Amino acid sequence: MKLLRVGPVGRERPVLLDRDGTTLRDLSGLIADIDGKLLADATALRRIRTAAAAGDLPVLSADGVRVGPPVARIGKIVCIGLNYHDHAAETGAAPPAEPVVFLKAADTVVGPYDTVLVPRGSRKTDWEVELAVVVGRTARYLTDDEDPLEYVAGYAVSHDVSEREFQLERGGTWDKGKNCETFNPLGPWLVTADEIPDPQALRLTLRVNGELKQDGTTAGQIFPVREIVRYVSRFMTLHPGDVINTGTPAGVALGRPDPQPFLRAGDVVELSVTGLGRQRQELRDA
Repeated sequence: MKLLRVGPVGRERPVLLDRDGTTLRDLSGLIADIDGKLLADATALRRIRTAAAAGDLPVLSADGVRVGPPVARIGKIVCIGLNYHDHAAETGAAPPAEPVVFLKAADTVVGPYDTVLVPRGSRKTDWEVELAVVVGRTARYLTDDEDPLEYVAGYAVSHDVSEREFQLERGGTWDKGKNCETFNPLGPWLVTADEIPDPQALRLTLRVNGELKQDGTTAGQIFPVREIVRYVSRFMTLHPGDVINTGTPAGVALGRPDPQPFLRAGDVVELSVTGLGRQRQELRDA
């Protein structure tokens, strides 16, 4: 299933994208929202599938409708840094021996077509297309005998926008460069895990003003999705509705020779992941 949320900020309603890829089906008569509570409720998810198969869901007009983040009330966003061999190489970093883990605040999340704000004082706002993993079951100290993918509700496109000067040149951890307002567009859809049988076979692309900047596949990850979910569960409890950003392939502005082409107001970024849809954001100054 492809689940999404549409409507004004803070008043989004849950929707199903029909099999035809264009028709929106209103889920608000069946469920309150698409959040951790829903994703952990197998009965509610079956009810959606049954209603969709029976054609019982009302059509919702897509004309002029805003698409919001596909998951509401995200508890936390766990991010994996330097998780592609080519991205580590372009930044001059050695491939990490263990996943590099940092957190991004849930209030950085915006819709896939919402405006991204260049922070005040920014000189190095950068792009990063990523595969997002959305948790569907509580994962805590997963063992080697457990399949971490059984704890995944689905996948989405994530844009891990970063301010590199704040991140790398202003002291401390990466937090200052990762948690600026609007720095995590998510969506357009949450695609349930049954539709993505192999998360290590997905192509990721990103364009800036029409020019291809990133073009990689999740096969290039140093730590695959299974290992990421298992690893993170050993340091923190993953709850339904939590999101894991799994890293970005090569092609970011930070990895380019001077003058590095960092983002400015007026730039347009377009990104996609196989089977998960496309995003488009225009930047403006905060």
